[in-house]
Amino acid sequence: MKPTSARTVHFLLALIVVMLDQWTKRLVAARIAIYTHIQIIPGFFRLTHTENTGAAFSLFADSPSHWKTLLLIGFSFFAMVIVSVLLWKQTRALTITGIALSLILGGAVGNLWDRMASGRVVDFLLFYVKQYQWPVFNLADSAIVIGASLLVIEILFSRERHSQA
Repeated sequence: MKPTSARTVHFLLALIVVMLDQWTKRLVAARIAIYTHIQIIPGFFRLTHTENTGAAFSLFADSPSHWKTLLLIGFSFFAMVIVSVLLWKQTRALTITGIALSLILGGAVGNLWDRMASGRVVDFLLFYVKQYQWPVFNLADSAIVIGASLLVIEILFSRERHSQA
């Protein structure tokens, strides 16, 4: 596959992540009142409409700083540029690294879009067991975490392969 075709595939995957993320956020915002929920799997999973002014998984959400949103936008933009450059250098389509970077880019763009539009991000996925719960998150956060996890796996197994050779 030509490098141009590989880039097209990677950036198309990132665009699909952005579109799915924005669609699900709009759907939740339109159909679930803020701070209410819909039980999906009792005792484990529910859709909960919240708005997050912090980073992924509500990090820094309680910070009263007026600079918080600008710093998060700046950091997101910087990360997007770095990931885009790394993705542009990928010459083969659908490698683990390419898919991982595409997921990270799509997730970053999805959350940046919301942050720039309203200063907050719609979160709605809540997993919990009894009183223990994971912070509410969205598809963009999921794409970033899955992408980062794929990169870690790629690094771990890549090192193992090279050390065995």
